[in-house]
Amino acid sequence: MELPVSAVGKSTSCRGVAFESNCDKLRLTAPPALSQSGQSGRWVWIPRSQNKDLFNIPPLNHYLERTMSRSSSHFCDLDLTEGAGEENQLQDLEEKGEPCHLEKQNKVADTEKQDQAPKPAKPRKASRLSIILLDQGLFTVYKRLFMVCLTLNIVALILSSTGHFPYGKRNAALFAIGNILALSLCRSEAFLRVVFGLAVKLFGRPWVPLFLKTAITSFLQSVGGIHSSCGVSSIAWLVYALVLSLKDRENNPPEIIAVASTILSLLCISSLAAFPLVRHLHHNVFERTHRFTGWAALGLLWIFVVLTTSYNPNSKTYGNFWGSNFYKKQGFWFTLIITTVILLPWLTVSRVPVKVSSTSNHASIIKFEGGVQAGLLGRISPSPLSEWHAFGIISNGEKEHMMLAGAVGDFTKSLVSNPPNYLWVRKLHFAGLPYLINLYKKVVVVATGSGICVFLSFLLQPAAAEVCLVWVAKGIKENFGKEIMDMVGGYSKDKVIVHDTAILGRPNVAKMSVEAAKNWGAEVVIVTSNPEGSRDVVNACKASGIPAFGPIWDS
Repeated sequence: MELPVSAVGKSTSCRGVAFESNCDKLRLTAPPALSQSGQSGRWVWIPRSQNKDLFNIPPLNHYLERTMSRSSSHFCDLDLTEGAGEENQLQDLEEKGEPCHLEKQNKVADTEKQDQAPKPAKPRKASRLSIILLDQGLFTVYKRLFMVCLTLNIVALILSSTGHFPYGKRNAALFAIGNILALSLCRSEAFLRVVFGLAVKLFGRPWVPLFLKTAITSFLQSVGGIHSSCGVSSIAWLVYALVLSLKDRENNPPEIIAVASTILSLLCISSLAAFPLVRHLHHNVFERTHRFTGWAALGLLWIFVVLTTSYNPNSKTYGNFWGSNFYKKQGFWFTLIITTVILLPWLTVSRVPVKVSSTSNHASIIKFEGGVQAGLLGRISPSPLSEWHAFGIISNGEKEHMMLAGAVGDFTKSLVSNPPNYLWVRKLHFAGLPYLINLYKKVVVVATGSGICVFLSFLLQPAAAEVCLVWVAKGIKENFGKEIMDMVGGYSKDKVIVHDTAILGRPNVAKMSVEAAKNWGAEVVIVTSNPEGSRDVVNACKASGIPAFGPIWDS
């Protein structure tokens, strides 16, 4: 079933490109059966002048309040222009049966502006970075995991330095390597794919209580807190190990101290590059620095393990590594596991043919061969050593899958202006928050703009959970094209709310999400939007007693 969308009057896309419509021929009417109902989830039918097909748009007038979320450059945002206000006034005139003339509408708007008192200055809005780091809460699960892990390491360090934990003092370098192992596992796409799969298999059953499912979702979504904390802890342990080595230089040769010091420097550089301010403002710098310093540190870690394992403090010489019972050393096995989890995703990197089509100047659809399970995400790159980009995967689970990329950065814009024939991909797809939909029985998924792509697979293929969709976007037909509209239109009509802001104006997405969850009896709400929009939806749902999850800054 097609979901054609027609703009009312003058409308604008997400990037301010104007589209024209013949508003003189367009009338807003509702069937008698629906005209008396003001409930959300009902449908208003709007016939098109040159197409006799009917299309569905929900009458969500009671949601048309300006959300507190501010606009940003993300394609999932719902930017408003001056044209949006004109659209709403034009729609009101049509509903009253008055002529659809833009000049008359402008006169009405001018009269209203003259009658209105001067508006007070708007309060200063928080920056996008403060929304990401502070407005999501000072005591989030992510930050609590960070503090718990860091506290445990600090306590162990204090006990070691005061002589109450002799094992820690003798093996300070091993504790540093152990923290590196933990942070590597928390970012290993292969390891987390197994963990997410086991979580869904074990706990995605009807008899498992909801509080346990939401606790598992919160934890798996926030394992990045353990990753960050272990990075800081590994630096602390390595500093402690170096201090002990410098105090006992007779049994610690300069080569080992030099290698350990270099590893420490690389870990510090990597951690500084991952600092939220740097990561937010200079993401490419963060990504490349994190990758290459990590690889260099891993290579030096192997040198450190070989030197420390083969060194004989009695003779002060280096012996045969293979004859030194290296397989009995914990540091060797830790380093081997670290190498495996880091190397495994790179073994699946391949250059594959793709078909890229642009629905508009604001988005592109990238098609690949092979079906993919619902809820998984993938990474693509124009140059595998420089940058990787993660996108939700759309697939019916059969012959092909695709990604919907909003044109918001240099790479995604180039997909529209200069579509490639080949891209680098990681064939090992990874699991994220959308995959955990499979834990629940009934879920409301809320998407703005191109955020819809991560949920479309649940509409196209059978899933463990019953999914109900709320999608808010601007210029759906113009920006997303017929193929995406058909995917949404083919889903059960009573489980979908599609709100085109070019026609209906900007809604209060948080209020819409809460009422949709109540009407559909959902266990949980999962949202993909910009940081402000996700925060508003999650907070509104939680205030109404509905568990809700959205992307966090370190997702």
